[in-house]
Amino acid sequence: MTSAENDKELPLVHHLIELRTRLLWTVGVIGILFLILYGFFSNTIYEIVSAPLMELLPANSSMIATDITSPLLTPMRLTFFVALIAAIPYILYQIWSFVAPGLYRHEKRIALPILFSSVLLFYIGMAFAYFLIFPLIFKITTQSGLVGVTAMTDITKYLDFVLHMFFAFGFIFEIPVATVLLISAEVMSARALIKKRPYVILGCFVVGMILTPPDVTSQFLLAIPMWLLFEIGVHIGLIIEKRRDSKVEQEAS
Repeated sequence: MTSAENDKELPLVHHLIELRTRLLWTVGVIGILFLILYGFFSNTIYEIVSAPLMELLPANSSMIATDITSPLLTPMRLTFFVALIAAIPYILYQIWSFVAPGLYRHEKRIALPILFSSVLLFYIGMAFAYFLIFPLIFKITTQSGLVGVTAMTDITKYLDFVLHMFFAFGFIFEIPVATVLLISAEVMSARALIKKRPYVILGCFVVGMILTPPDVTSQFLLAIPMWLLFEIGVHIGLIIEKRRDSKVEQEAS
């Protein structure tokens, strides 16, 4: 092997070693958070997550476990999810530290606000689901049951539903970021997206129908925020395009 080939391979080896180190640190941080949360706060976490449903159940109702391992595995899954969500800023920091040296200065100026807003919007989406969507959905489901049937939800199925909704609303609240990225990268213009608004609105209701329980209220509660988030992203994109056009005009003159 020649020295030239060594010079080409060394940077790749160095990057792979750095990537492995950052992955190990990330896994270690998530593991430490999980152990701390599971050892001291697992019951508290489950009480907080189950509160939107427990507050609406009849006085003699409670959650049940239909599987032998559910009382053990369900709190573990929930605690791991919380540890993962809590570690997102650190995960993004590791990603940024790995990628940033290869970015240009103007790319860094764009990437940092996008990373920060992505994390913030994901958390806002989860909070929106917990404080607004869950109470409305559970109120509908608990008050529209059959007479003489006591609502006793399985803890595993409840956790699956809650995590599904958390991720759904967390990613849906990333719509403005995705829209701004498309416009900034000049993949699509803001005006072109505005022309496609009817299709976007239809798509929002289709996604709402797929991701939510089969009732009209839940579908509207997901579809309307998706549409509004799209509009926010488009209007930010219009501002970006105006600044870009004015900059081009100044350079031309």
